[in-house]
Amino acid sequence: MVVSNTVLGIVAVYILAILGIGLYASKYVKTGDDFMLAGKRLGPVFIAGTVAATEIGGGSSIGVAEQSFGDWGLSSGWYVLTMAIAFVVLAFLAPRLRSTLTTTVSEFFKRRFGTANHVLTAVVLLLPMIGLTAVQIIASGIILSIIVGIEYQLAVVIMGTIAVGYSVVGGLWSVTLTDLAQWILVIAGVVITVPFALQTVGGWGTMQAELEPWRFSLTQGIGWRQIISLTVVYITSFSVGQEYIQRYFAAESDRAAKLGSLGAAGTYALFAFVPAILGLAALTYQQQGNTVPFVAEYGTRYVLPGFATVVLPDIILGILFGALVSATMSSADSDLVAASTIVVNDLYEEYINPDASPEKLGRLTKIVTGVIGVSAIGIALFNVGVIVELLLFSFSFRAAGIFVPYIGSHFWDGGSSVGSFLAISAGSAVVGLEALGMISFGAWQEPVIPGLLLSLVCFVGGSYAFPDDTTPAFIDKIGSSTDSSASD
Repeated sequence: MVVSNTVLGIVAVYILAILGIGLYASKYVKTGDDFMLAGKRLGPVFIAGTVAATEIGGGSSIGVAEQSFGDWGLSSGWYVLTMAIAFVVLAFLAPRLRSTLTTTVSEFFKRRFGTANHVLTAVVLLLPMIGLTAVQIIASGIILSIIVGIEYQLAVVIMGTIAVGYSVVGGLWSVTLTDLAQWILVIAGVVITVPFALQTVGGWGTMQAELEPWRFSLTQGIGWRQIISLTVVYITSFSVGQEYIQRYFAAESDRAAKLGSLGAAGTYALFAFVPAILGLAALTYQQQGNTVPFVAEYGTRYVLPGFATVVLPDIILGILFGALVSATMSSADSDLVAASTIVVNDLYEEYINPDASPEKLGRLTKIVTGVIGVSAIGIALFNVGVIVELLLFSFSFRAAGIFVPYIGSHFWDGGSSVGSFLAISAGSAVVGLEALGMISFGAWQEPVIPGLLLSLVCFVGGSYAFPDDTTPAFIDKIGSSTDSSASD
């Protein structure tokens, strides 16, 4: 099934416009600081748009509809609503985090705890960023394969190349400008689909009559344990996620960072249950004896774009597909720039070429962005998992180990290098081992909570047992861990 030329034309115009914005932004990117922090000139509206667009991606649109169609029902909207809670919390943390005057989260660990913590944190943050980028490229490939009727693998290569291309030329400034447009388009495109979907299946009343009652509960499908787990995952992961913290570091002021974060939270709250409603409508359509295109052949991850081809007129379908492309690309580009920032700022400049000029760092960052992008495309080509599961693993892996020493060190001066190193290692290991099936936590649906608890014990216990004046030789400290400018 291939959509009409009208739909193709609308999406093509959108993609060309995004590439044009990226090329325009490249004129203002001369140094590594321009690429990584957009010249530190982002106001509240830009912060709100780029933060919101970063996470309203494949998981928040296609993934939520998939879960609603499956086991979570309407309550799958909590996947997004819990993000709103996280960004309200971050709005009040942002000024404190900005006070360290760093470019990356791992740079904070270098200043506060030395080399070993710095390198470990950079690696733990970098690995999930590649996975997160791959998730969004997967979602983009799904959409394009439907639009054009080509193989999923070819679609992944095309959409991945586009996302990598404009990220390479314009850095964070390009990402911010495109995110602002994508933020508006994705909200409008998904929301406008709802009345067409309801009309197709006979309205809300018909859905309630034909589906099981639990599917309309705001909590029953997902369950309170999962809601609490998601809230913990997002607060802890977003607080250390380079793709989010980088926005706050790039803000023009503390006020802009705070207002922008609250604006993004409002967007999430308004958007949360919209994809879930579309998932229920698609399920009702199937229960009525109809076939949702592509689901039988390729799985439930295709339910939202497949159902849209049935219910929408061509012009609206083009807008929606443009919106879904927006959602996934705006997340992929953010993850790409964040990952390349970690490589260049924390590894290359720090340990390979400390004397590199700003211009050279700017050029290298573009090259690294391209290399990471190609790696993410490779992962996307062989993906066999569902989008939400991949996202949750990536979020949990970095949060379980890094959150406690990072946020804790902004409020407690007693943390030590050993305590931090043990906390990062232990928390991250819990999530990694659980993903490999080597350990299990039974009632806990997300390993991040046991990981955080172990990380807290290691951080506090290790700091008291090995204060910085008795640090073992395996922790290679550089600088002073009592530098108040880094820990205040």
